[in-house]
Amino acid sequence: MRAIRRARPYHGICTHATTAELTMFYRPENGHGLPHNPFNAIVAPRPIGWISTRGTDGTDNLAPYSFFNAVAYEPPQVMFSSTSTKPDRGDTKDSVAQIRETGVFCVNIVRFDQRDQMNATAAALDKDQDEFTVADIEKAECESISCPRVTASPAALECKLTQIVKLPGAANFAIFGEVTGIHIDDMAMTDGVLDPSKYHPLARMGYKDYSAIRDVFTLKRPGEV
Repeated sequence: MRAIRRARPYHGICTHATTAELTMFYRPENGHGLPHNPFNAIVAPRPIGWISTRGTDGTDNLAPYSFFNAVAYEPPQVMFSSTSTKPDRGDTKDSVAQIRETGVFCVNIVRFDQRDQMNATAAALDKDQDEFTVADIEKAECESISCPRVTASPAALECKLTQIVKLPGAANFAIFGEVTGIHIDDMAMTDGVLDPSKYHPLARMGYKDYSAIRDVFTLKRPGEV
């Protein structure tokens, strides 16, 4: 079944005649009929979790995931999803395989000027290769868990695994973790507040596109002073 395009009236704020725009509807199981899947571009921008792990054999791994976010305040918790496989890891990739072994991982936040290094760690390397070494990224030891972290990241979240949820689909896994330690670079702070304008966190868009946070504004919720 092809995607359906419907014409519908659009009532804008201008005073001239009503215009019309084409809208598209499709069911994912039937395909979208476009050159590229628009789903990732719709859910955007997405923060990037640069996930570092260590296997029981001592091999370190680093890989970026854009299906990532914080999910709770108290205790602080995060999640990321892995959606593909590697031949040398069976049903998943290096990050999930090592987290299964050790029960810990670290989320590193990506600065704009780390974009090329981050992209290099997305390569499908053999499981015994260390992305820190391949991409020439300095690593440091975490404090609360046995795991490496990216030294130059503006912030890093040390996490212990709480659960791995198998999602519908052949290789879809959601990994949840409780944050046990937090690193913040002093250079990322202004007057005691984390200041994204100092490091421009990288975000994932659709297709091969990325964005960086540069414009920040404040809104108070109704009733807030």
